[in-house]
Amino acid sequence: LSPSLPPFINAPDTDFSIAQKRDRALAAIQTVRQQLGQTYLPLVNGQRVNTLEVIESVNPSNPSEVVGKVGLLSIEQADGAIAAAKAAFPAWKNTPASERAAILRRAADLMEQRRAELCAWMVLETGKVLGQADPEVSEAIDFCRYYADEMERLNAGVNFDVVGETNRYHYQPRGISLIISPWNFPLAIPTGMTVASLVAGNCTLLKPAETSSVIAAKLTEILIEAGIPAGVFQYVPSKGSTVGAHMVKHPDVHMITFTGSQEVGCRIYADAAILQPGQRHLKRVIAEMGGKNAIIVDESADLDQAVQGVVYSAFGYSGQKCSACSRVIVLEPIYDAFVNRLIEATKSLHVGIAESPDTKVGPVIDAQAQNRIKAYIEKGKEEATLALEMPAPDHGYFVGPTIFTNVSPNAKIAQEEIFGPVLAVIKATTFDEAMDIANGTLYALTGGIYSRTPSHLDRAKAEFEVGNLYINRHITGAIVARQPFGGFKLSGVGSKAGGPDYLLQFLEPRHISENIQRQGFAPIEGAEQ
Repeated sequence: LSPSLPPFINAPDTDFSIAQKRDRALAAIQTVRQQLGQTYLPLVNGQRVNTLEVIESVNPSNPSEVVGKVGLLSIEQADGAIAAAKAAFPAWKNTPASERAAILRRAADLMEQRRAELCAWMVLETGKVLGQADPEVSEAIDFCRYYADEMERLNAGVNFDVVGETNRYHYQPRGISLIISPWNFPLAIPTGMTVASLVAGNCTLLKPAETSSVIAAKLTEILIEAGIPAGVFQYVPSKGSTVGAHMVKHPDVHMITFTGSQEVGCRIYADAAILQPGQRHLKRVIAEMGGKNAIIVDESADLDQAVQGVVYSAFGYSGQKCSACSRVIVLEPIYDAFVNRLIEATKSLHVGIAESPDTKVGPVIDAQAQNRIKAYIEKGKEEATLALEMPAPDHGYFVGPTIFTNVSPNAKIAQEEIFGPVLAVIKATTFDEAMDIANGTLYALTGGIYSRTPSHLDRAKAEFEVGNLYINRHITGAIVARQPFGGFKLSGVGSKAGGPDYLLQFLEPRHISENIQRQGFAPIEGAEQ
């Protein structure tokens, strides 16, 4: 950190054990419920634009409840948004970094003021329970403040001066930036990707996932109130397969930042690589594409700690996190004892509507996800032993926590990302085998180990192929600046969100070397006017 910046302090989560704070959060849900069903239009060049196509975003706990109606941009309107961004770029590029950072800090303050309301929108639009939604607001606030600090640090540049010569290394923005955000962290992830792009000086278009477009509209309100100029930030909800793909390929777009599935991420990566007619740059792609994350539990592990951590990592937000634990690899001597305790602990989880205070496992996001997860459960019954399939409410998009044992490391349910509350328990006879199984997928995002054996911990630190390794703790819930998040292999490309390298991806480095061994200045007449 530069001397002028104090150490980063994360925003604290709400303590729901305090009755007053709990009551305020529950009251906010009822307040927001009175606002359901409104229409949210795209924001293009500072103006709301009418659209031919409108979709309904519904409450996954109760799909008959329409959270909001969202207008979807056409290709022609998306072209208009890109043109507006292009026109706004010169002024935004030349806006001092301190001013851009100040807007982010104002946005963070507004999020803190609207914390209970933002939580309520997440509960109702994406089925996220309060205990998971509140830390997400903290994460969004942290992204704003951390990237504001980081931009001020980077803006200082680096001087490599020698006698008679100055050498200045500094950064400039890339240009027009497209953000394609997911529904599973509907506030934190679009906030992080968007404000990183903005504070770096890029004109930024946010295309959120359709199922969480209302929350993205609330983020839009906050950024506009914080002072982002017209054309610099635009809210462009649209069909990903058509309009989204068109924007990815547009010759005036300089970079795409994506979080979502491996299939879509790889398509974006390929499309962005093609030089379009009139394009005068190569596009930068940042893509976070999921994982098949494992936790190893060895014979020396504290089983109370391990069971608790695995249950939280596997079934928090119904397993719909790219960081979630979907495989637990257990050493043979403790396998049976661990499995028995795991099943009993999972049975204690209450499955129900997201707004209920006692719910631990809410719905999955939509009917398509529900059907996909159920199909994997049926496949699991063919491949392995069904150890637990908890009942779930019929109304709404619910899937009960499901555990399979005697799972082969190469089974579909042990190799493919399910993105639901389904856990594969795999037996390993040796720690070497456990490590091989853990590394035996296409992904490298998060991983964990529960062990009290130093040599095993050292091996995991050196050889566990993951971007984020967690030791003797759960593997979800990375905290900005403390646990920068991101993976490699087919989990993605790009530097870690919430880390010291992240903003560099949104910037172009430049170097200026000047010979200063001259006898004063002799300007051309009239040139200094």
